[in-house]
Amino acid sequence: MPDPPEPSDQQPRARDRYRTDPADIASAVPSAARMYNYVLGGKNHFAADRIAAEQALALVPQARRIALANKYFLGRSVLLMAEQGVSQYLDLGTGIPTSPTVHEIARAANPTARVVYVDSDPVVTVHNRALLAASEGIRAIDGDIRRPEGILNHPSVADLIDFSQPVGVLMVAVLHFITDDEGPGRVVQAFADRMSQGSFLALSHATSEGTDSDAMAAIRDAYAHATAQAVFRPAAQIRGFFTGFEIQPPGLIDVVDWFPYARIFAASSTVRVLGGLGQKQLWRLPCPVPTAQTEQVPVGAKSMTRPAGR
Repeated sequence: MPDPPEPSDQQPRARDRYRTDPADIASAVPSAARMYNYVLGGKNHFAADRIAAEQALALVPQARRIALANKYFLGRSVLLMAEQGVSQYLDLGTGIPTSPTVHEIARAANPTARVVYVDSDPVVTVHNRALLAASEGIRAIDGDIRRPEGILNHPSVADLIDFSQPVGVLMVAVLHFITDDEGPGRVVQAFADRMSQGSFLALSHATSEGTDSDAMAAIRDAYAHATAQAVFRPAAQIRGFFTGFEIQPPGLIDVVDWFPYARIFAASSTVRVLGGLGQKQLWRLPCPVPTAQTEQVPVGAKSMTRPAGR
């Protein structure tokens, strides 16, 4: 596909993208999803996306390594969820999938696994629909996680995702494109409220802790005129997104430290992205407390875990 005209100086604001024709978005406004595709070495991007991405790469050359590590974190999280029997996934802010995709990994474990890909960039969604058109049990929809109810009530989500059963919700490298005013915690909670016990949340987020200030400034500048702005948050705030979830090993750590990247890439990075996988806490029946008379728990009164999705 030939490149569209170079972006003009008078670019529409990111918040106006819902009132802009998709062709104009592709021509004038860098897309966070397509910039990520470019950094990963994909082919689905435009001149405006490449210019903005290269602006960040000029000062943060490790960005490609971080993007690859983040992609590995995504794949590893899906594999861990699949090993726990999860067969349905909601990928929020998916961007343009590059192989291995969520459904490729999930279906390696369960050929009937279902996936709904969600992105707010209409050009990305059109591309994903064409790419996945022949795949049964896989959908790509246009939706913005700032409006969670629109996604949760979407017909494609209703058709493929049964929230009464465990589901894997993916928020990988997406919440750092939501400002505090837009309520990232509110967004996570909206999806968490619909997830059954035993469901999983995979989340990665750029953190201000341990990230070089010049690198943060360069990334903020690169996304200043994109469809979403970059927000760095402290680790404690990122951990707070997992409220109600039990973070699984290896914990909430830098995505480059998820195996095997810790061994392959020994050099330190100027930018840190934390990644974690949490399981929605299971309901537990109360365990009788020993009394002065019994001094022990009655036989058969062990703590019991409520089966997921029942």
